[in-house]
Amino acid sequence: MIMAVTTSRELIARRHSQVRVDGWERAAFLVSGLLAAVSAVAAGATFFVPDVLRGTAVMNGSARGTALVMLVAGVPLLLAAMYLASRGSTRARIAWLGLSGYFAYNGVMFVIATPFNQLYLLYEAVLALAFWTGVLVLRSIDLGLLGRAFSVSFPRRSIAVYTLAIVGLNTFVWLSGAVPAALSTTAPRVLDGTGLTTVPTYDQDLAFWLPLIGVAAVWMWRHIELGRLIVGAALVMWVVEGVGVAVDQWMGGAADPSSTVASAAMTPAFAALALIGLVPLYFYMRSLHEMPRP
Repeated sequence: MIMAVTTSRELIARRHSQVRVDGWERAAFLVSGLLAAVSAVAAGATFFVPDVLRGTAVMNGSARGTALVMLVAGVPLLLAAMYLASRGSTRARIAWLGLSGYFAYNGVMFVIATPFNQLYLLYEAVLALAFWTGVLVLRSIDLGLLGRAFSVSFPRRSIAVYTLAIVGLNTFVWLSGAVPAALSTTAPRVLDGTGLTTVPTYDQDLAFWLPLIGVAAVWMWRHIELGRLIVGAALVMWVVEGVGVAVDQWMGGAADPSSTVASAAMTPAFAALALIGLVPLYFYMRSLHEMPRP
């Protein structure tokens, strides 16, 4: 009798938990659908509408490069991840979370690195919808089920080391530019030719992305499932963003060949980084087995 009551309570608790997860998931699909639509309009207008951008030539070229990748890769990948997630794919849910990070990252770039223009409210909408998509997708993932989906051969430590190496390298490069600029009494050289008053990559990477992903890598090393989830999303985000940076460097350099802000010479390097990032992402996803949701 006691066992029957206990089992009944467990079933009720599971049902309530699933109802909450399903509620977060429905909200995630709604908000993410809006994100895809708004991003397509914002990116399309940024790339195709003449004279909508009001920055320097090199920054306008870079922004158009970012918009192009968002339009032809980011939005289709987001829609594909949503579709596959609706079919029950756990891998797609992690990719979905990573793509929300990609859109949030570039939403910040459009808002801060692009002088105020007629697309400002669309850029703000991309940033807001990307943020809430990430929150809702995160809430819709059952960490217990996710933990059971990984094989025992998951290369936890190797991927954690790779992730920490990327975090450390980025931190070093950004601080090597930020520290001298902060200590200087003259105008920072890192802003030369940008027309900006700050460096958006420094702002968001040093304050949010790098600490978050670094802590997540440590959590994954220590068998904390939330860390493994965040690292997987970060691997997806880095690959897509690597392609975006490769293109924006090429288009920025083409818009102003004399500028040192962007250069087509850097395109192969960032493309190579994106390709390298596919390796840990492959082993991460290969170790993740699709499991039916309860």
